[in-house]
Amino acid sequence: MGETSFGEHLRRLAAADPTRPALTFRDRTLTRAELEERTDALAALFAELGVTVGSTVTIALPNSMGFVESMLATWLLGAVPQPISHRLPSAERSAIIELAEPALVVGNKAEEAGGRPSLETVPDVLPRTAHALELAVSPVWKVLTSGGSTGRPKLIMAAQPALVENVMGFADLWQFPADGCVLVTGPMSHNAPFIVATLGLLRGNHVVVMPRFDASETLQLVERHRVQALYLVPTMMLRIWRLPDEERLGRDLSSLEIVFHMAAPCPQWLKQVWIDWLGPDAVFELYAGTELQAMTVITGREWLEHRGSVGRPVIGEMEVRVDDGRRSAPLEVGEVWMRRGKDVPAPYRYVGATAKTAPDGWESLGDLGYLDDEGFVYLTDRDADMILVGGANVYPAEVEAALDEYPAVRSSCVIGLPHEDLGSVPHALVELVEPTSDDVLLAHLGERLAPYKLPRSIERVDEPLRDDAGKVRRSALRTARLTGS
Repeated sequence: MGETSFGEHLRRLAAADPTRPALTFRDRTLTRAELEERTDALAALFAELGVTVGSTVTIALPNSMGFVESMLATWLLGAVPQPISHRLPSAERSAIIELAEPALVVGNKAEEAGGRPSLETVPDVLPRTAHALELAVSPVWKVLTSGGSTGRPKLIMAAQPALVENVMGFADLWQFPADGCVLVTGPMSHNAPFIVATLGLLRGNHVVVMPRFDASETLQLVERHRVQALYLVPTMMLRIWRLPDEERLGRDLSSLEIVFHMAAPCPQWLKQVWIDWLGPDAVFELYAGTELQAMTVITGREWLEHRGSVGRPVIGEMEVRVDDGRRSAPLEVGEVWMRRGKDVPAPYRYVGATAKTAPDGWESLGDLGYLDDEGFVYLTDRDADMILVGGANVYPAEVEAALDEYPAVRSSCVIGLPHEDLGSVPHALVELVEPTSDDVLLAHLGERLAPYKLPRSIERVDEPLRDDAGKVRRSALRTARLTGS
């Protein structure tokens, strides 16, 4: 097997067809040659600012040309791209930057970069490089950010270097087209959209990036650019489905070959209507964590025979265990455990966290589910504390810690309640020492938390929320609100 760096591969694509569209954002399109020229120049600028082989570059930009150019320029230098959400509050962003220790921060004001070199944005005009850039291979092809169960940030570092051979197998599993068109619908600070953009470019596709998801615009872009592959989460699927029929059915989607979804449970009725609309060969689902210890895939046809399943493992192994550690029987609900294989090294490492492990290399992300007698995996819930808001993880401990900072809050508890559009949303219970309005509490939280983490509702309680040991029974509190007891 050869070893081809991302940069070398992209240069070969540009040399083979320099005028082919490579990247579109809003009304601007770069050809392969233009993208190569800009990323070479940006890499030279990064190098002047101190980026070297193996160093980390934090990318805090919104979806944009500059985001993609920054990640490509980082790989050209053999450095490691580490995207973070541009919407994070300053305190949370600073904590992640301290953990990552980047050589450069792109997208931050200088005063918020912790004294590190920074670029607030990618310049529209970049000077041409005076000499050919010497390509290098990054020892780690990506570092993604996630909140741990305590609400503290953690970094998830891929164990593989930035070689085409290490990632192209995922493009095959995701049924990515080659020399076609791929649409990036989600924020590239998240793992799946980041990978979609990466694999799309490495496959020679025209990659179209949305500033942010919009249901109507998604269909417009599919029609305009003849998009072949589309990544969605169930919340996006729901919003597209609820467009007026004349708009949803009035667009030419005949180019669309693959719609793959992940990141959150998809209601069976919603999956069914998408299969009815686009056909079972066009809709399929993936299940994996950013850590990628294992991954399942299920096609639309398989799903129709195993309704509710997320498929069988195509990478690694999965098994379900009950509370006593025993491997579950078919259809028996327990905790999902996964690994790459016995004695196979983990494909990632954490910075700022420790994995939940069991002997022989098994790890758990806290998901609950079961297997059928054919080995298909079904998920029933996430761990008791985490709330999935439109595919994004919200950890109650983080929101509670921010609430408890406010002087009028004696104690707090955050639970997830069902939401038709987003799946779940945070609901805060607060015990107050003096009357305080929702607006005041939300303003306080807004200075500390990203918008999607904010409670959608706040409830006052008179009784203590925690026992003498400081424990809170979130499941009981949630059940009481769902049943009205």
